[in-house]
Amino acid sequence: MNIPNHVAIIMDGNGRWATKRGLDRSMGHLEGSKTLEKLAIHALDRGVKVLSVYAFSTDNFKRSQKEVDYLMNLIVKYFNTKFEKISKKGIKVLVSGRKTNLREDVLKAIDNIEEKTKNNTAGILNICLNYGGQEEIIDGAIKLAKDINNGLDISNFKREDFYKYLYHELPPIDLLIRTGGELRVSNFMLYELSYSEFYFTNTYFPDFDKSEFNKALFMYENRDRRFGGIIENSK
Repeated sequence: MNIPNHVAIIMDGNGRWATKRGLDRSMGHLEGSKTLEKLAIHALDRGVKVLSVYAFSTDNFKRSQKEVDYLMNLIVKYFNTKFEKISKKGIKVLVSGRKTNLREDVLKAIDNIEEKTKNNTAGILNICLNYGGQEEIIDGAIKLAKDINNGLDISNFKREDFYKYLYHELPPIDLLIRTGGELRVSNFMLYELSYSEFYFTNTYFPDFDKSEFNKALFMYENRDRRFGGIIENSK
């Protein structure tokens, strides 16, 4: 089976999952965090090397303070205590995004999980936190400009070279999954998505289990990826 090397997931629908059940939106985020832990391990077992997930965008700070605080507390809890299975599985955890606006305990939790898993080599879980795709490109461009000012020759600079200026130097995304029924990318990993295959599902993220993930892999298996070229005898 042709397994995508890098899969990205926009984990949408946590709040609606909870509201539909008459629960507080925070319960949806809690269930979503449990789903993520299971999916990260399953994706690795299926042969995916990098899994990037949209945990919290720069624009999510517009939500109620109650919901933002709950999400930050949940992140601290999981980074400090709940990712044991992921760590033991040999998964390296990276966090992508801006550090500004994040609480001190959140920053310490990020440092803790990245330090704890830095030597793991079985796969990568890239958690996008306080993240925006346009912001990542802007921040990368600023880094590049500094290197140019320091004498970097960009006469032969190629688009692949820009990856080293992003938050982490990860491979291009092969498959983007968005749960929850929305049909947009919402400022997520815009540079890395250039030639990704997209898979949209109405399933809310807390219900996006292993079988749902496998459906996305099956779809990917049956896509022709031409990268702007032409495959002979293609219809």
